[in-house]
Amino acid sequence: MSVVEKIKEIETEMARTQKNKATSNHLGILKAKLAKLRRELIAPKSSGGGGEGAGFDVAKTGVARVGFVGFPSVGKSTLMSKLTGTHSEVGAYEFTTLTTVPGVVQYKGAKIQILDLPGIIEGAKDGKGRGRQVIAVARTCSLIFLVLDVLKPLTDKGLIERELEGFGIRLNKQPPNIYFKKKEKGGINMTNTVPLTNLDFDGVKAILSEYKIHNADISIRCDATADDLIDVIEGNRVYVPAIYVLNKIDQVSIEELDLIYKIPHAVPISAHHEWNFDELLDKMWQYLSLVRVYTKPKGQLPDYGTPVVLKRGQSSMEDFCNNIHKGIVRQFRYALVWGSSVKHNPQKVGKDHYLADEDVVQIVKKV
Repeated sequence: MSVVEKIKEIETEMARTQKNKATSNHLGILKAKLAKLRRELIAPKSSGGGGEGAGFDVAKTGVARVGFVGFPSVGKSTLMSKLTGTHSEVGAYEFTTLTTVPGVVQYKGAKIQILDLPGIIEGAKDGKGRGRQVIAVARTCSLIFLVLDVLKPLTDKGLIERELEGFGIRLNKQPPNIYFKKKEKGGINMTNTVPLTNLDFDGVKAILSEYKIHNADISIRCDATADDLIDVIEGNRVYVPAIYVLNKIDQVSIEELDLIYKIPHAVPISAHHEWNFDELLDKMWQYLSLVRVYTKPKGQLPDYGTPVVLKRGQSSMEDFCNNIHKGIVRQFRYALVWGSSVKHNPQKVGKDHYLADEDVVQIVKKV
């Protein structure tokens, strides 16, 4: 029996199993079996040949990478061309784009790489079409644009989310607050700091047993589900912010547009007419959590033309120095900072100070 057939068999059994307290442990074991099979499908054992396929492996450039994911013929290539000026073959028929097409958009002084990925199809996570290669690239993105047809957004949204979930991509979610560590002996030691409504000790043991784990320390600090625990055990999940780009709004009414705006993380656009691109780019910047920092040489005005762009949370003074040149940290004495990250303008700060968007920095080196 093939891996795909085994997956279908387990999914069928899960679908016909009633969900209640008595069956929760059994369902947990089935989910663990399914996760292991999906891992095998995503990263099959090497047979000594080939990679991901021609055209899919693209070198990273810029400060962030945004991937366009969607079903065929929803307007990804048109949107790519209009945003970046990069030519991506456009046609009113399916599977026009057959490889990853890279481009770059310059926004707020930052160079952001855009990838137009081939349209995925339902069943991609089970090996259909080029889904495996497409989603492998999607896993490397800082942000995903799920490009949807505005005339059927919720249907396509649910289908694509299931495909991405099957490949270990979690959209607009944070990793579960679970500490897990295998050990040599001592059995399963589980603690929880919040009441659990979806898991109990027997359920945890059953899932771990499926992974042949009989000795481990587990601390659960959220109301975790069996899926959350499996994600932590698997350890290969990626948590990626996503924007639902609802294309072709020139085909809907104002009343329908009001309803579309109620969908979380959604931005309605018309790629053909270039409508609402400003909102899309602004939301892209917000979801990428980027910080612009301007340099100020002593006795000169700040250089507002070429900011140093950092990721929020990775924007310490030391990160800033390393981004310019690795050797600066060794010569660093202190820095003067103007902006919202300090109380006084300027303020003297050390290497551990965290910078905010549009701060201005003057580095003072050791004599």
